[in-house]
Amino acid sequence: MSRSVWKGPYIPEYIMKKVDAVKASGRNDVIKLYDRATTILPQFIGMTFGVYNGQKHIPVLVTDQMIGHKFGEFSLTRTYYGHGADKKAKRGK
Repeated sequence: MSRSVWKGPYIPEYIMKKVDAVKASGRNDVIKLYDRATTILPQFIGMTFGVYNGQKHIPVLVTDQMIGHKFGEFSLTRTYYGHGADKKAKRGK
């Protein structure tokens, strides 16, 4: 279920402070982000965020195509190694 329109997008205040600080410094530092539910805004274009996936921070470069999506969509939390049956079939050949 999506967030109500009247509430607006979910962006924590501390993230906006970090974004403003990076823009003011002029450097392209990676902003570490633990809140995967944060909505991507147009102000974030061209910035790199380190989105936490439960083990490490995955660098995500924000482009104009990502606006309106959540950061969690671009940092996968599970690694798929394939099915066990597929491995057995390959081993037998």
